[in-house]
Amino acid sequence: MKLHSKTPIRAKRLQRIGRSGKRGSYSGRGVKGQRSRSGHRIRPAERDIILKIPKMRGFRNKPKRDVPVVFNLGMLSNSLKPHVKAGVPLEVGYAFLRSIKLLKKDYKGKVKILAAGDIAFPISVTGFEVSASAKEKIEKAGGKVVS
Repeated sequence: MKLHSKTPIRAKRLQRIGRSGKRGSYSGRGVKGQRSRSGHRIRPAERDIILKIPKMRGFRNKPKRDVPVVFNLGMLSNSLKPHVKAGVPLEVGYAFLRSIKLLKKDYKGKVKILAAGDIAFPISVTGFEVSASAKEKIEKAGGKVVS
């Protein structure tokens, strides 16, 4: 055995960089741009997309407008017909509308009654906003509006 025939235990691997390597003057990195520089790091595209999403939606917390739930007299009349007793005005309030499932159990907002349609039996409306023409129709049918 001679010294020139001996091989190292771990073969030395050359890292070829820049001009002295076998890959030419740009070392396979191209000419210009972020990827040709040392220490380049390009973040994943998903992160950019995620950052844009809240801006697309409008990232400020906009205050909710206090828009009331609207019922037309005609629709209300059809829903209340099964609960009417002859000659007795029907008490219509939040609790009653929740019980017949026209309002959700946890609804705490405003309710407004509009005049579209007609009503043929007396109702007593309490705690709701009522349009002037709807109030007129309710009183004409023998009911009353208490706000």
